[in-house]
Amino acid sequence: MTDLLLLPGDGIGPEVTEQVRRVASRLANELKIEERLFGGASFDANGTPLRDETLAEAKAAKAVLMGAVGGPKWADAPRHLRPEAGLLNLRSGMEVFANLRPALCFGPLADASTLRREVVEGLDIMIVRELTGGVYFGQPRGIETLPDGGKRGVDTQVYTTAEIERVCRVAFELARGRRNKVTSAEKSNVMETGLLWREVVTALHAREYPDVTLEHMLADNCAMQLVKNPRQFDVLVTDNLFGDMLSDEAAMLTGSLGMLPSAAIGAPGKPGLYEPIHGSAPDIAGQGIANPLAAILSFEMALRWSLGRADLADKLFAAVARALDAGARTRDIGGALTTAQMADAVIEAL
Repeated sequence: MTDLLLLPGDGIGPEVTEQVRRVASRLANELKIEERLFGGASFDANGTPLRDETLAEAKAAKAVLMGAVGGPKWADAPRHLRPEAGLLNLRSGMEVFANLRPALCFGPLADASTLRREVVEGLDIMIVRELTGGVYFGQPRGIETLPDGGKRGVDTQVYTTAEIERVCRVAFELARGRRNKVTSAEKSNVMETGLLWREVVTALHAREYPDVTLEHMLADNCAMQLVKNPRQFDVLVTDNLFGDMLSDEAAMLTGSLGMLPSAAIGAPGKPGLYEPIHGSAPDIAGQGIANPLAAILSFEMALRWSLGRADLADKLFAAVARALDAGARTRDIGGALTTAQMADAVIEAL
């Protein structure tokens, strides 16, 4: 069985994924690692962003780590063959419904944030985003031509009780191991799915998690509160669309998108999907300046959540912290190290 399947993808994806391989070789060289084309690279080679064989290998592995997908090169490809469609199909095919996105501010990087140090120092939020439902997957969807020659675009936001309960259970369980507070964000004031979300979360909390503090917050207010007072949050759970936006906002509180990892998990025993939350960044691809820490920390999450090596995860996280304490920085966080040199600093700290 493959322990870790690497899907480097596009843009800076291959560059940061290569550093994960280097770190893994130093930290856990007993892992069986395989690599496959994915996203635009797979489309160019195979005519599809995700081959059936690659999906089957992903489902059979213990963990999957991808780099990033997409870029202007594939903007004119049919929507169902764009790199992003491959990513959605990978998430859906692996049945990873809960996306864990930590927003953690390392002490040495507090001044890299656009917010004041006293606002973000010590920040530690876990965002739990529902990943396989909502408006990204709902039907009907599409663009149709109207009789007058104009067009109408349709996307459908759909959620069921079961979809909401399973992702919120993940959030409540995580909170029990943290500061015991969950904030649920939706738009129950204007959206039927938001109203259902609030009702289901409230009932689940009363029935199974009364020991955890629960607060409800409208998603637009949540966006404001993340900037105003981010340290009020412990675990933040929300749907696919709002989670996509709020987690990117929270990422910038920490100083750089290049710092933050993510994990997508499903039912127990199923492989997880791990990825840095930054995009493919085609504007800097091939220059060797991308920050590899988000990818390296995604590997740290894979060690913890899918590979059963919390001891190695702790060791890797500590090494990243030591490298930053020693002043190691890529350009996005105020330094001049290359992608490989940043990984060198982590490897040395191991």
